[in-house]
Amino acid sequence: MQSRKSLLSTVTAVLAVAVSLSAAPAAYAQLKIEITSGVTDPIPIAVIPFAGSLPTDQNAGADVAAVVQSDLQSSGRFRTMPWNQMATKPSQASDVVVANWRASGNDYVVVGRVSQVSGGGIAIDFQLLNVLNGEQLANQRFTGPPSALRNAAHRVSNVVYQKIIGVRGAFDTRIAYVAVEGKPPAQHFQLVIADADGADAHVILQSDQPIMSPAWSPDGKWIAYVSFENGRSAVYVQQVATGERRLVSERAGVNSAPSWSPDGRKLALALSGSDGNLDIYVLNLSDQHLTRLTTDPAIDTSPVWAPDGQSIYFTSDRGGGPQIYQIGLNPGDRPTRITFEGSYNADPRISPDGTELAMVTEDGSLFRIAVQDLATGTVRYLSSGPLDRSPSFAPNSAMLIYAADANGQSVLQRASLDGLTSQRLTSDQADVRDPVWGPFRHY
Repeated sequence: MQSRKSLLSTVTAVLAVAVSLSAAPAAYAQLKIEITSGVTDPIPIAVIPFAGSLPTDQNAGADVAAVVQSDLQSSGRFRTMPWNQMATKPSQASDVVVANWRASGNDYVVVGRVSQVSGGGIAIDFQLLNVLNGEQLANQRFTGPPSALRNAAHRVSNVVYQKIIGVRGAFDTRIAYVAVEGKPPAQHFQLVIADADGADAHVILQSDQPIMSPAWSPDGKWIAYVSFENGRSAVYVQQVATGERRLVSERAGVNSAPSWSPDGRKLALALSGSDGNLDIYVLNLSDQHLTRLTTDPAIDTSPVWAPDGQSIYFTSDRGGGPQIYQIGLNPGDRPTRITFEGSYNADPRISPDGTELAMVTEDGSLFRIAVQDLATGTVRYLSSGPLDRSPSFAPNSAMLIYAADANGQSVLQRASLDGLTSQRLTSDQADVRDPVWGPFRHY
């Protein structure tokens, strides 16, 4: 990641590797999460084990409460009360004696019940109480199939988080990442999808050679990525639910860095053609029409769409070193330089609300994740290095996930944009890299 020459040599070296898909059963790269920093005064909350059970799971209520408790605790903004310290375990708001819970050091209490409904589905009913003033902040029900129990618990966490913090929760969203087992030349690559907390991981693609640059479609139904199974780089899109996959770009030279347009109809790509020089293109997925946006002899790569779909941000060394530029989609549009602080800024990502630019920036000998306010140009660091990369925003624009090195292992790190909280996601089985946060889910 140090220079134009090293960037280009890395791409060409990977292209020289022969790739074949493996049909062997996938070993899931499950992640575990740890808080690496949190707010100095976390909000005290009691998530009481939910009442009720299901015919196939007598601990369903406790399981739901455990997920909610873990979500809130791992966010770094809450301190949850241990269950063994609870003198009572009410399951509905009318049974909560707010003075007692306030006296035990809590600001909020979550109570609820799990039940079976007609047709074999499940229902989670819950309430959120402010025990400082006795106000009921939420009273909701989520329903779904039994297989959606954990997801419904994440939705409870979303409501609690938004009611108290004021920001939409993203606990029920998903991430995708690449897990790499073994050492060169005997490595095995997996494209993995998991809940945002790293749980319920499952492999959707595996290969004996590199998979990279996953990207979610705006509706969360497809993943685009780069694979090398035909002996050279190619871009595929794959349906998450069914595994259906389509080859969309296997042109001469480098095919890399797919990014979905906000309407899901196009991909921005970095393509080199036969001359080996990377430029930015837009591919219409319906008819394979290709539009070239840049023609500079510099390396132009890592395109990402603006949320309004009217322009694309990308990395270019046309000014002598890697910096972020923005270009419109109309014929004749010229790139505008966006970053000016420091000699190296690359791998842009735009927050879903369109206000922030995340990037990899060089700070002395360190590569760190930084965020630039697009209105003011102010830049702030969110990570400490030494080799942080691949930032991706949560759909609520409140957090980032990125890859980092920790004790010789590639791990995933999450950080809030206000810099107050961070969490690390690690795998005992593999290095994990190239994370991308999925969109909000629609129910």
